[in-house]
This record gives sequence, C-alpha cells and structure tokens, in this order.
Amino acid sequence: MKSPAFSYLKAQTMGDVFSALKSHGESAQLLAGGQSLLAMLNLRMANPSILIDISGLNTLKGIQQIGNAVRIGALSTHQEILSSNIVQTQVPLLAQAVPYVAHLAIRNKGTIGGSLALGDPAAEYPAVALALNATLIIQSATGERRVKASEFFISLYRTAVQAQEVLIAVEFPVATSNQRFVFSELARRKGDYAMAGMAMALSLDGQAIREASLAFMAMDDKPILAPHAMKALVGQSINQQTIANAQKALEQDLHPAGDLSANAATKKHLSRVLLSRALMQAGATHV
Repeated sequence: MKSPAFSYLKAQTMGDVFSALKSHGESAQLLAGGQSLLAMLNLRMANPSILIDISGLNTLKGIQQIGNAVRIGALSTHQEILSSNIVQTQVPLLAQAVPYVAHLAIRNKGTIGGSLALGDPAAEYPAVALALNATLIIQSATGERRVKASEFFISLYRTAVQAQEVLIAVEFPVATSNQRFVFSELARRKGDYAMAGMAMALSLDGQAIREASLAFMAMDDKPILAPHAMKALVGQSINQQTIANAQKALEQDLHPAGDLSANAATKKHLSRVLLSRALMQAGATHV
C-alpha cells in the first residue's frame, strides 16, 4: 500500500513551521526522522494534507548538560544518544534503553522527539521519561511551556502537544550516586515491539530503598507507573521477600489487554519477571 497524496514543505526556520501549522491546522503533520510516520502513511494510518519537514532545523539538535539536567534536542537521533558520553554518564537509564530501540538503520534516522511526540505505549523513551519524570519542552508561536512526563502522555498516540505546537526538547535529571537504574524489555525478536518492558529508578539510603519509580510499557494505552509496587519497595532492602511483595502489589497496578504480541495473562506474568530481574540487578550492583 502507498501513502495518500500530500503537499511537502522543507522548513528553514521555526517561523516556517508555525506559519504552516497555522495555515493547515490539524491536517498538517511534522516530519522529523520519519521512521514511524512513513510507515503510518503507507498503512493509511495517517492522512495529512501537508508534511512539514523539520529535519534541517539545527536549533532542535544537540545534547548538553545544563546544571542538574541533560537537555536533548528533539531532533537528536537514537544513535547520537547512544554514542553520547553525557547520556552514558549522566542519564544511565536512557543509555540502557537506546539499544532496545528497533534496528541500527532506524536508530541512525529516528529521533527522540519523534518517539516522545508519537506517544507509542510500547516504545522505550516514553517509559524512560515517565520513570525519571523528565520535562518536555513544547514551543508555539507565542512561547514555550514545560510539561512533566507524568502529565505529557494522555492516551494512545495522544500527548500534551497541542495543535500549532512543536516538541523541541526533553530534559532528564542528572543521576546521583545513590541511584540505581535498570531498563529491560521482552520481545519475540530483537528490534520487535516489546511484549512487556520496564524502566526502573531507585534512590537508596544505605541498604534501604528511599524512593522507587517503576514505569511499564506495552501494558496500557500509554506508559504507566506502578504506584502500589513502588510503595511496597519504599523503606525496604532488596531481598527475595521484598521482590515477592512488590510482585504481589503489581497485580493492583497493571491491567493489560491482550494484543498481537501476547495475551493479558502473559503480559502480567512478564511484568513480574521483569520486576524481579530488575530488582535483583539493582541489588547486585549496590555497593
């Protein structure tokens, strides 16, 4: 199947983008890396009147540390994030997640902004952003606004980005020495959509867990936190009983529907497996 007909604009400035968005409204679609959008066009899942190509806007690229945050431009590719020393040392949870993103060819072209703005509930970056409660920076012709990841993902392929707005960057908090991070997912084949996935961030106070953030993917129509399991971990050291209690609490947090990758029972089982593995890994790396 081929894509429907559409007009094309290669934006030279953000002014071009906002002008085109104002003229075409919701029938306009932004094109960044195109690794998701082009497939959706060919499947007739998207039918824009115009594609606004923002891939040449250098102001939306780059990775830099600003104080206690790492700011990543929306047009930064997966491969650029994977090879960034700043990301490796300052945002280790994101660094762990990038190798799971699709395949090499897609990582060379796809962008973090495209993934976050799409809001695919089975994607890696939304789960990482939620686990770290990253800040999403959204721009319109009248200015910028900052939205926490906990409020950014609304439902299936729906985010806080409104008509005539553009996601321009994301800021992740810099990791501290008392934190432990684990990202893991399970798929039928490497690069396939995950049947289940989890991003975990723990803050430790000695041997005890002071704060816990558990974000699951491929479990709902958006990435979701597991508040009951998180509560079960707080104040506890990592051992088999703690893991069992967290797994039991997880039953109250996850209510997946089956999909083409796995049925609901399988997804719930895989989530418990991922949680156990992540906690054991975090415990093993605790010094």
